[in-house]
Amino acid sequence: MLIIITITDIHYMIIPNKILLFFFSLFVLQSFFLNILPWEQQLIGLAVGFLLPFLIAVVSKGGMGGGDVKLLAVIGFVVGWQQLLLIFFLSSLIGTIVALLGMKLGKVQKGKPFPFGPFIAISAVITLFFGENLLNWYITLLT
Repeated sequence: MLIIITITDIHYMIIPNKILLFFFSLFVLQSFFLNILPWEQQLIGLAVGFLLPFLIAVVSKGGMGGGDVKLLAVIGFVVGWQQLLLIFFLSSLIGTIVALLGMKLGKVQKGKPFPFGPFIAISAVITLFFGENLLNWYITLLT
């Protein structure tokens, strides 16, 4: 799913609903049969994954696209709200760094649409492999 979304967002600036619905259906079936996360965690992840970026999209008047909102909701369902917050933070951080570098190099223009899906995908993979360690490191910084 993340590879398809990365390619379509980079080339066409769209995250197709059909792809999100197809994979969301698979994730619901997976949840039903494998019970990886408790349903409550998945539903909270879905809600946070939708509401947080939706509020940002509304407040920023379109600074975040609807595909990004729906993608984060699907990912939130899969990973739960805690991992989702890490994904959202990392995608914002990585996306900002790349956008600033792109602006400096003249490849990205301020106020022009910029594909955010690839940064969500990269952050989801980073969180999948290193999320627990990153969260533990962050918690030790706070204490």
